[in-house]
Order: sequence, then structure tokens, then C-alpha cells
Amino acid sequence: MAFFSSKHKGNGVVEMSVDLPVTVKQEGHMFVAYSPTLDLSSCGSTEAEAIDMFNEAVRIFFNDLVQHNTVHQVLSDLGWKLQSSKQGGWIPPKISQQSVGVRVPVLA
Repeated sequence: MAFFSSKHKGNGVVEMSVDLPVTVKQEGHMFVAYSPTLDLSSCGSTEAEAIDMFNEAVRIFFNDLVQHNTVHQVLSDLGWKLQSSKQGGWIPPKISQQSVGVRVPVLA
């Protein structure tokens, strides 16, 4: 479950802190970090580097949203919900991950 908190920085900009669900998987010699709550990914040569690069991608992503005044549009499109003005901030969509057993045909 994602956690969200925010603090005002002035000029109408709010700094937020959020814990996002991130999946890291190895693809060949690289590691890919992906979060469905932002539909954003990054990669690195190690798992730690992939996560560091993902954090940087998130900062760039949000800076771009603020700079282009598209925070509401983009986050809404991604399923985020704006809290009441009294509570302030955004709530990311709930993401559930589970293993599902399926049977599929394959060549023997």
C-alpha cells in the first residue's frame, strides 16, 4: 500500500513523499525497476542502481508535471485521487500483486 504525505514549499508548490510499489526484475545483465502507479520504469546494472535511477526518474517526472502545470491531469489519468483540500495531497491507486496459477500450452 502506498503512503503519502506532503508539505508546502511556497508559490503553490507542495513537496510530497510517497512510498510506491516497485517491481525489480533482471533482464539479461540489466535490472529494471517499474511502478504501475506512475507507469514509469528505469534500469541499472545492479538492483540498487535500478532503484536509484527509478528515484531520479520519479523526481524528473514530477518536476516536469509541475513545470508544465499538468499534475492534476496526469495523476488523474493514472488513477490517483485528490484528497479534500483540508487533507491536501494525492492518493496513488491501490495496486495488488499476486501469483495466479495458469495452464498454457508450450512445445515439448
